[in-house]
Amino acid sequence: MHLSPLAARLLKLLDGSAPDATFWPVTSQLTTAMAGRPGDSAVVDQTWRNMVAPARELADYLLRDNRLSFAVLVAAGLAGMDSEVRARFAEALGPVAMAEVDLLLGWDVELRALFAEAARAPVLDEPRPAGLAEWLDGLPGYSDFARVALEQADARVAAIQTGEIPYQADKAFDYWETRTLGRAVRLALYRDEPWLPALLDRLLRGVAVAPTQAKTLPSQALLFEIARAVEDHPTPEAISSLRAARQTTRHAGVPKQLDRMFKRIEPALAERLEVAFRLPDGRVRQAFGEHTAVISIDGEAALSWWHGDRKLRSVPAAVKREHPEEVKRLREQVKLVQQQQATLARALEASYTAEEAPPYRQLEGHPIAERLIWEFEVSPGVWRSELGLNVPDVPVRPWHPARASVEEVRAWREVVQDKELRQPYKQAFREVYLLTPAEEETRDHSRRFAGHVVDYRRLRALFKARGWKSNYLGPWDGGFDGGDGRRLLAGGQWRATLDHDLYDEGYALTGQVLFHRLVEGRWRLAPLAEVPALVFSEAMRDVDLFVGVCSITADPQWADSGPDRLQDYWRTGSFAALQPSAEVRRDVLSRLIGRTAIADRCALTDRFLVVRGDLRTYKIHLGSANILMEPNDAYLCIVSARDPHAGLFLPFEEDGRLALILSKAFLLANDTAITDPSITRQIRA
Repeated sequence: MHLSPLAARLLKLLDGSAPDATFWPVTSQLTTAMAGRPGDSAVVDQTWRNMVAPARELADYLLRDNRLSFAVLVAAGLAGMDSEVRARFAEALGPVAMAEVDLLLGWDVELRALFAEAARAPVLDEPRPAGLAEWLDGLPGYSDFARVALEQADARVAAIQTGEIPYQADKAFDYWETRTLGRAVRLALYRDEPWLPALLDRLLRGVAVAPTQAKTLPSQALLFEIARAVEDHPTPEAISSLRAARQTTRHAGVPKQLDRMFKRIEPALAERLEVAFRLPDGRVRQAFGEHTAVISIDGEAALSWWHGDRKLRSVPAAVKREHPEEVKRLREQVKLVQQQQATLARALEASYTAEEAPPYRQLEGHPIAERLIWEFEVSPGVWRSELGLNVPDVPVRPWHPARASVEEVRAWREVVQDKELRQPYKQAFREVYLLTPAEEETRDHSRRFAGHVVDYRRLRALFKARGWKSNYLGPWDGGFDGGDGRRLLAGGQWRATLDHDLYDEGYALTGQVLFHRLVEGRWRLAPLAEVPALVFSEAMRDVDLFVGVCSITADPQWADSGPDRLQDYWRTGSFAALQPSAEVRRDVLSRLIGRTAIADRCALTDRFLVVRGDLRTYKIHLGSANILMEPNDAYLCIVSARDPHAGLFLPFEEDGRLALILSKAFLLANDTAITDPSITRQIRA
């Protein structure tokens, strides 16, 4: 059976296969068509009547082909076929999914169309007036339905576990019910419902393990669907329940898949500031007879063992012998606490661009908060910076150097350095990126970081680590020749974009940086001058990191192994003027070098750390860490260096470049002791 052109067009609009089937064309066209009510214009009324016949044709076609979908419900509403369509759905769906269908059948056609559109998976971060959970939250009766559906699922799983319902591997819920429950979980997580944590914990534990000794589970599909929902709208409690389910399951492949998902879920929690601060601080004190296990988080989370007031070097033999499972659990707990600490630090860092102040007071007394600088509004418009959350009952926000004077920034860097305060993220020494005259001229785009050849795999890894999304570039079916990396900031109201294209196998070429603002559900390109200062600075800081870490100029061996056409780029970029990240590195080195044993052999210039050895004088570039030797600026390739400055306090270390520069400086200051022939041959040439 072939559809008429009008019915085929309606199908393409409803199932998202039309070229223009994004949210706005679908809803605007259907809304126009469905606006034919008494009193409307004759044209619109005629459009409405014209859609009845193709809608009935489409509904008949889909039912005959047994293609049940939300498109059928929309077509049925247009054609007046609700009772007929409901009977067909009732034959095919389980009770949980059928309850959702009944809810939709109580809505008008426009709401059904909105639901069908919102339920489709979005492409990357393509904007909608709201996400799926936001749409569900605004639809009549859906929040009540979500709770009932999840309670029904919880009851069914409990019955399977007690044997009231015979166990069948992966048969607890069908495909439709799994998708329905996924929507219900998303809405409950989005609303941060107080009843959800206990229910979700039971449900996840129940679907993760068979009631028998089998290594299967009641519903692998629902377990992963809930995990995807938690990735969309994470809460600390939901993540803890997922981890408990991971420990419970006996299926060999499920923990591996969940571990891959956790790598995305943990960073996603950091972007949800209103709940991320509920993360537990992770401190543990547990007695084992005469011994005590302590997990502390004053610096990096660590497990220690004590006998009275005496700290032991290792796990007491008696505890290891009598409580092996507890020892294993505590070691795993340390790893979990480290992940939670990293997530919390990332959440605090992301809050710089938040449009509304997150609940920072939840962190009072938390060791992480005590290592950060905060600003307090002591009087209207007057902010005072302090270390720790120690000023009560006034508005508070994390301190950022872009909002401080040069003198204040210098003073706080001295405090952090003198106290040897290792901050959870780079704060006192944070880079600031201001609009340049060139960017004022280009107006709506920046080429500050354009034209760099970067290692593409490393760039992709950094995209993921810093919360950027991108299409995967590659010369294959489904790959892209060019693309953009995108990060949402300010609660999703702003989007930063880094254009990049394939340059060569394994390499990409960076392009311009643009900023878009979400206006009435659509991204609008914004002039750089209109971008909020912290949004601009934080986005450009990421791009600087991408270029600094991924550029081929960071590879000291490229001078000998790279293609000839890139030699000029490599040499120019390896020793170029410093970007803000390298300027901060220079400031740190100016404070550190004087405290080292090689202070009298070192000097800082505008872009180099100059080290005087006995054989040559060396210039280590503060951006790339590459080295030139005086008097003729011959290049010195050192792939790695020993680390004689071990134990030297570094106030931050994000890309490893600061430690690398210091290790090379210590090595070259004592160049007569170098025995590696690959290095001595270059020095003595």
